[in-house]
Amino acid sequence: MLRTVIASGLALALTLVSETPAATELPLERIKLPPGFAIELWARVENARQLTLGRHDGNGGTLFVGSMHAGKVHALRFGADYRVQEVSVVASGLQRPVGVAYRQGSLYVSTVSRILRYDDIERHLDDPPAAVLVTDQLPTERHHGWKFIAFGPDGKLYVPVGAPCNICEPDPQRYANIQRMNADGSGREIVAIGVRNSVGFDWQPQTGDLWFTDNGRDMLGDDLPPDELNRAPRAGLHFGYPYCHGGDLPDPEFGAGHSCAEFVAPAQKLAPHAAALGMRFYTGTMFPEAYRNQIFIAEHGSWNRSKKIGYRITLVRLQGSGAIAYETFASGWLQGESAWGRPSDVLVLPDGSLLVADDLAGAIYRITYRRQARRSMPSRRREDRFL
Repeated sequence: MLRTVIASGLALALTLVSETPAATELPLERIKLPPGFAIELWARVENARQLTLGRHDGNGGTLFVGSMHAGKVHALRFGADYRVQEVSVVASGLQRPVGVAYRQGSLYVSTVSRILRYDDIERHLDDPPAAVLVTDQLPTERHHGWKFIAFGPDGKLYVPVGAPCNICEPDPQRYANIQRMNADGSGREIVAIGVRNSVGFDWQPQTGDLWFTDNGRDMLGDDLPPDELNRAPRAGLHFGYPYCHGGDLPDPEFGAGHSCAEFVAPAQKLAPHAAALGMRFYTGTMFPEAYRNQIFIAEHGSWNRSKKIGYRITLVRLQGSGAIAYETFASGWLQGESAWGRPSDVLVLPDGSLLVADDLAGAIYRITYRRQARRSMPSRRREDRFL
């Protein structure tokens, strides 16, 4: 029997957007998708943020969901039909546990300053094991302190550390970067610097290159700077913060003495202040060919713009390793200036459907595609019979 959890503890978020609808009132009919696509409510999970898959096979599997304000991590068991059978809490009382990652039977969870590990987790969903400390060497600042985490193709755990401010010049070896470490927390090193606040990344299937979203600074007006989608083909690149934004906008306070040409420009400029969070390459086969190996992004939505923007799923189309288009894929969580949902992450299930986390509505949606039947024209011979 499905144990649902009603969203609570979202006072901060609710000061920015409209009141969360009740479980039976989510207006999914307002979501606009391309022809052939459909969206459904898959599960209720309070303050759902990052998603990661555990063990899965033809009989079903487990999805783990990190939260932020709720301080919890949930496990969702689903069956061979991809229907959720049970939702349980596997960790609680944590400080902003947004990030979750799975490796060799263990669940890794990020908090502000620590990475924790829960071993043999799927055998103990109803009686979770004690947390094992992986590292406690991350900064303790809460400003941009929540962390999306994931294991890369190299087997290392990637962990972003946001700037402890809106705009400042922090130690680049400690803040505004993306780091990686061995699964036991050893061997920590910097992968990318000049990254203000990344809360989503993935690796391109064909090349293994790291791609990541980055949230631009505030207080430069409604339309500046853009959020960014960046590509890091190798370690050690600088992506501009705090000196240059969007590849061509010198910072009015810290840009003096620097040229934007010194830094790596975004692969794609995203909407300003849209709060681009989780992103994934589409690696499934359910969706049409045109979507395969393209990038889906959860845009959480603006909080500091005179007219709201974001609150949607966008698609960045690639050609090789270059972005060639940026378009809306799913919208409708924002109605005028009132938002009833805020997408926070996306994840491709093994059957090729796409999950969308919504931390405001306390929901996870599933987007599927069904090929539309073409209307066949009557043959000339059949027409002749009616002449």
